[in-house]
Amino acid sequence: MKHVDIYSDGACSGNPGPGGFGTIVVYKKYEKVISGGEAETTNNRMELLGAIRGLEALTEPCDVTVTSDSKYLVDAVNLGWAKKWQAAGWIKPDKKPAANPDLWERLLALLKIHKVAFVWIKGHAGHPYNERCDALAVEESKKF
Repeated sequence: MKHVDIYSDGACSGNPGPGGFGTIVVYKKYEKVISGGEAETTNNRMELLGAIRGLEALTEPCDVTVTSDSKYLVDAVNLGWAKKWQAAGWIKPDKKPAANPDLWERLLALLKIHKVAFVWIKGHAGHPYNERCDALAVEESKKF
């Protein structure tokens, strides 16, 4: 399997409000930049969408490292929360509905195709790819 690195970040002006995501897919010396946004969204939706769009850009099963500053995204996958929410019909242990089930469904389906490791990094701490993704996300959010 090819190894691919995906760096992603989301931004939102207001929560909810106009938002954007920035994603950079890196394979060897090649980079693919993906960005987008929505007029009325949340930061967590943009964090999820960035990772999803990066994984959706892959044309074959890959070994992937997704690096994000979103604890929501990274912990929900690494600690098994998303799979538990899905198994419970998108109801959390506190009996409240899990947010963003549409995006979690897309992400969990992609995790069946690719071997994915999620890595959390501190945001706005000088990581070059995180800073680039943040700039893309903010730029997208300003379009709305």
